[in-house]
Amino acid sequence: METTPANTLGYFIAGYTVIFGTMLVYLVSLVVRHRNLMQEKRMLEDLEKEKK
Repeated sequence: METTPANTLGYFIAGYTVIFGTMLVYLVSLVVRHRNLMQEKRMLEDLEKEKK
């Protein structure tokens, strides 16, 4: 009787999909935060110029 290892390829693919999906969501979040920060910085610089 021959025994073979369990077929875990589906779990392997699912695990990497979750990991890379999470990383992608995190990177998109960082880009959005950076864009908002730069927009707020420009707004504050404009307000400072108007104040002077």
